[in-house]
Amino acid sequence: MPLRVLVLGAGFGGLELTSRLDDAVGDDAAITLIDRSDAFVFGFSKLDVMFGTRTPAEVRYAYRDIARPRVDVRRETVVAIDPAARRVVTDEGTYDADVLVVALGADLDTAATAGLEEGGDEFYSVEGAERLRGVLPGFEGGRAIVGVTGPSFKCPPAPSEAALLLDAYLRSNGRRDATQITLVMPFGTPIPPSPDTSAVLLTTFEERGIRFVNEARVDHLDPGRRVAVLDGGDELPYDLFLGIPVHRVPEVVAASGLAVDGWVPVDAATLATAFPDVYAVGDVTSVGTPKAGVFAEGAARVVADGLIARIRGTDGPDPYAGRAACYIEFGDERVGRVDVDFLTGPSPTGTFAPPSPAIAAEKGSFASDRIARWFGT
Repeated sequence: MPLRVLVLGAGFGGLELTSRLDDAVGDDAAITLIDRSDAFVFGFSKLDVMFGTRTPAEVRYAYRDIARPRVDVRRETVVAIDPAARRVVTDEGTYDADVLVVALGADLDTAATAGLEEGGDEFYSVEGAERLRGVLPGFEGGRAIVGVTGPSFKCPPAPSEAALLLDAYLRSNGRRDATQITLVMPFGTPIPPSPDTSAVLLTTFEERGIRFVNEARVDHLDPGRRVAVLDGGDELPYDLFLGIPVHRVPEVVAASGLAVDGWVPVDAATLATAFPDVYAVGDVTSVGTPKAGVFAEGAARVVADGLIARIRGTDGPDPYAGRAACYIEFGDERVGRVDVDFLTGPSPTGTFAPPSPAIAAEKGSFASDRIARWFGT
């Protein structure tokens, strides 16, 4: 009998795992992939949507186009997970699995920050980015804040990218001199594992007149006074607020008993949870890497290779290393890269590759190569 593998979530982790498993073991695994959405979107594409360089339709990759007949892709909403029985209930039916992989990511909780929904905008969802696509052309200037509201969030470089791209956008429209840009982050530096990357970003912020407020987060907004209140009590007036919402584990995962202290703990080497034959990868975990698609992809490779070894009766893969490369948009079509390592040494490290046309082209290939691999096209 084929090994029944049930994967919840078709993001970086789910797509990498199912495609890798399908390529390697074929009919020896019965693979089911469940996601409530109808399409995949790269996280960095939301910045393209927000600043009008690509339309929402252009950044969507429909799951119906996955050309992998042995992967059963289902658009359903997970309503219950029983990790002990490896049983999942959706709005369409019930699934039992030999191996269950939870890759449901992190949900955005805009309601957790008082005033954000009434007095600000967020760009971490496609819907939020699309709304801002309509807001930004009407922004004539004033005080703009890019503000993080929670302690952890997807793609740590994204707030810095948003501030730099906003600077470039306003310069291209002749409104930069009329605007003050402030970036609020809970870290001491923009990219803590890489001092070199942080130094370049801080220099760029200074050159472009972007104020960096570190070791702080936005606690709430006062829409009536148009003020952002930081967790330390300081107030920042704003005319435009671009927020990074609080992130939380999906409610169905919290209710399953998988989560501890807010996220799913896993073995850092294998991504196994406390439940036999139940794994978790990506943003839903507390494995010790940032919440970013490239880390979910790397974790998924380890789980997939472990299952491939199990089916073939061979040795398992090396432990998860927590290594990845993240691209950083500097504006004006300049793209840099930071290569980070979170788990193989005594502390996280990162090296910086300065912006160049080659790295900009590399980022484009990064996206197209993955779509071709994941979708089997």
